[in-house]
Amino acid sequence: MGMKKYQPKLIEEKWQQLWEKDNLYKFDPESSKQKFYNLVELPYTSGDLHLGHWFAFTPPDAFARYKRMKGFNVFYPVGYDSFGLPAENAALKRNLHPKDWTLSNIESMQKQFYKMGTVIDCNYRIITCLPAYYRWNQWIFIQMFKKGIAYLDKALSNWCPSCQTVLADENVEAGKCWRCGTQIIKKEVEQWFLRLTAYADQLIWPDNPKVNWPNSVRVGQNNWIGRSEGLIIDFSGIKVFTTKPETVDGATFLVLAPEHPKVKELTTAEYKNDIESYIKEVESKSEQERKENKDKSGKFTGSYVKNPVTGEDIPVWISDYVLYGYGTGAIMAVPVADERDLEFAKKFNLPIKETSFKSTPAGEKKINYHIHDWSISRQRYWGTPVPIIHCDDCGLVPVPEEDLPVELPYEVDFTPKGKPPLATNEQWMKVRCPKCGKDALRDSQTLDGFFDNSWYFLRYIDPVYTDGPFNARLAEKLMPIDIYFGGAEHTLGHTLYARFFTKFLKDIGLLKIDEFALKRVQHGVILGPDGHRMSKSRGNVVNPDDVISEFGVDTVRVYLCFMMPYIETTAPWSASAIHGIYRFLNRVWDLQFKVQSSKFKADKLSTQDLHMIHKTIQKVSSDIEEISMNTAVAALMEWLNYLSKKEKISQEEYKIYLLLLAPFAPHITEELWHELGEQGSIHSQSWPKLDEQYLEKEEVEVAVQVNGKLREILMIQKDILNIQSDVEKMALESPKVQKFLEGKNPKKVIYIPGKILSIVV
Repeated sequence: MGMKKYQPKLIEEKWQQLWEKDNLYKFDPESSKQKFYNLVELPYTSGDLHLGHWFAFTPPDAFARYKRMKGFNVFYPVGYDSFGLPAENAALKRNLHPKDWTLSNIESMQKQFYKMGTVIDCNYRIITCLPAYYRWNQWIFIQMFKKGIAYLDKALSNWCPSCQTVLADENVEAGKCWRCGTQIIKKEVEQWFLRLTAYADQLIWPDNPKVNWPNSVRVGQNNWIGRSEGLIIDFSGIKVFTTKPETVDGATFLVLAPEHPKVKELTTAEYKNDIESYIKEVESKSEQERKENKDKSGKFTGSYVKNPVTGEDIPVWISDYVLYGYGTGAIMAVPVADERDLEFAKKFNLPIKETSFKSTPAGEKKINYHIHDWSISRQRYWGTPVPIIHCDDCGLVPVPEEDLPVELPYEVDFTPKGKPPLATNEQWMKVRCPKCGKDALRDSQTLDGFFDNSWYFLRYIDPVYTDGPFNARLAEKLMPIDIYFGGAEHTLGHTLYARFFTKFLKDIGLLKIDEFALKRVQHGVILGPDGHRMSKSRGNVVNPDDVISEFGVDTVRVYLCFMMPYIETTAPWSASAIHGIYRFLNRVWDLQFKVQSSKFKADKLSTQDLHMIHKTIQKVSSDIEEISMNTAVAALMEWLNYLSKKEKISQEEYKIYLLLLAPFAPHITEELWHELGEQGSIHSQSWPKLDEQYLEKEEVEVAVQVNGKLREILMIQKDILNIQSDVEKMALESPKVQKFLEGKNPKKVIYIPGKILSIVV
């Protein structure tokens, strides 16, 4: 027998070193076992892992361990989503180069993953800001360019007149530039797009999909895609898209987006100043602000158009609730049939007219989508350089694939005026055109960070593969992902884009699957002790290192599994509640001293013992499968209470208990497994087998009352449970019952089979 007292620091460091030395968690992609691809969204490189990260990763880690013990070849990699605006801004605030800041963060995060006692094989690691990875971003972009999916066009963007640069929505604060405070405007800027609309129909979820994704995600994505069929109707030269052509006779005014090219033509001299000042006001709003703004605003242009059904002249207004990017950028307003139109009509005292719902206007049939093509270029530094060369003679020329990667230059001006940061490195910008050999320029924009993480799960499969973006042979073997854990905030971003990339890669022959993940699980959010989401800006982050030093890794792991349901819930970190988990593990540790020595023959397990064993196996197994880790831990606590009441427990009971606890608390269970004299790691053992014959109790508790008071609880065999005479005989022979009978014969005996026997004396 080793240590008498549970000392997590000693055993956790010891086992982590031994696991690494023995390559215990090394993944073999060529294994003959059934594959199981277990994945959590790769984290941003924002700095140290806080307990919010631990909550995202720990239950999936327990799930991966369980699947390994069930005989699967589990693939569970991790990487770092290291490009993008947050990393760039964080570095600049510290006067550091984004590359230096990011790579130092990755090193500290990697160490913390090891501290977690994870089953992750860190040999399968990607870092999206390294050329070995983003080379393949560029390769995929070029294939998209060749297929017409990537294209260059102009679109309205947030523009700071002072900094002379495009701003992302997150860099606009109350309509002003985050850097200099200048009021932003909307300006047409040339940028790169991916033709997401070309895949809109493929991205719409069917009613009965073949994969298990939450209904909220499927409905959310379908609504965002927003496929609608209708007609294009002409109102005196203004084209309007409507899904309700039968209500045209109820249209009492038109509303155009402020950006609509017809606005200038329609605005009369009387209303020119009003319209121009309103357009300036709207320019400072992001599209999201316009969608969410419930306070309707607008201006009359001074012009009228004819309703093609009624022949009446109706006024033309502009308003920011109409978006130029959807439909034709103009709507017919039917106040009796649309809530937004009714609000607008009431506010501006516009006509409200009944509709027959029988209008039959002729028009061009049209399918519209709410979703836009995806703007993927950024006038920022920290991202993948766009692999396109601009030649005056040849136009847009993709960088030859043999010249990839186009590496991001280290020396740039991060905050220049009038041009993107990459354009400040003139030596890097200058290049020969691959077609004609003349002087040309590189593209100075970088790719959106979502480009990086739309296919990273394929690169994990073989991170050093050099013949393509991913190893297609192994991808066919390991894809799709079996279970994909991540945040609900990625419903309309990352997961939709990853589905789009999957379908494109299938179209060019690299993949054979339609969906990249068989099951999607959206985790909840662990809050800081103050009840708000953990963030460094709030100062409410709990550092796992501090908690580990006091309680150990296993206590933190079990607490994160037990504190709340994993799926889409929230709860605050509780410094006091973790003490309860620490006591629980101490009790598991102390239970070893009740285990019967192998020198003595173990007592035969009772029916109740066997029932508790198999009841717990069933409960823990089914709860883990359902990602209900909190109730699985609760079942182990219940069995521990049962075992703790016994004077002695058998080795069989204790071994099964440790096996069931192992996914949640890998270090303490490994130590105790070896204390029992077992060979090999507990994490290489098979999951305990369920024997359903023991789930039904052979004995049932029957309460015995004497004159209305509980005096005894009898364990009655099932085969005599319905025979009152036998149950009554057992009750009357009980010393506890006899004490209260005081030698008298019962006046009456009432028996409710399997529940209660009531004796009246």
